[in-house]
Amino acid sequence: MIERLNAALSASRLSLRQFAHALGTSPSRFVAYRTGQTAPSAAFLLRAERIADALARAREERIPSSIDAANTLRRAAKKGSEDWTYSLALEMRDRLRDVLRSHQELAAAWEAQPAPIEDRWDALTAAFVGHEFCEAGLRPPRWTATDPLESAWVLDTPRLTEEQIMAQTPGWLADRNIFIAAKDLVTA
Repeated sequence: MIERLNAALSASRLSLRQFAHALGTSPSRFVAYRTGQTAPSAAFLLRAERIADALARAREERIPSSIDAANTLRRAAKKGSEDWTYSLALEMRDRLRDVLRSHQELAAAWEAQPAPIEDRWDALTAAFVGHEFCEAGLRPPRWTATDPLESAWVLDTPRLTEEQIMAQTPGWLADRNIFIAAKDLVTA
C-alpha cells in the first residue's frame, strides 16, 4: 500500500501538501498513510491512484485539470480584474465541458480538490465544475459540494439592474448565492 501511495504521489507530480489537499486530506494524515502508521481505506487508495493517473495523462495530453484551472484563476484574481478573472472562469468551464465530452476518461483530473483561491471564486469554480459534471451525467467531485456564499455576489451586467440579473440567473448558481445573467454565461 505504501508503495502504491508513493507511486501515486510521484505520478501526480504535485508536492506532498498539494497531493494531500487534492485528495481532500491533510498532509499529516497523508504522511501517516505513507509511513504505514495508519492504513488508508481501499477507496482512498484507489481514488489516489485514479486521480494521480488522470493528472499525469491530462498533463501529457495538455488538458487542464482542476488544479491548473484554479492556479490560473488565482493568478488572475490577484491582479484585481474581476472581468478578466470571470473570462478565465468561463474558459475553464468550457475546457472542462470539452474534456467531459471527448476525454471523459480524464474526468478524474477534475476530481482533485484545488487549493483555495478566494471565497467567491472558489464558489463559482465549484458551481461550474459541479454543473458540468451533472450535465455530462457524472457524479460531481466531492469538493464541489459547498455551502452558498454568505452574502449575494451579483456580477455586474451593463444595462441590467441587480434585480434583473438575479431574475435571469439559473437556479444552480442562485442556490449558491451567485447571480450572473444567463447571457453572461454564454461564450462564443
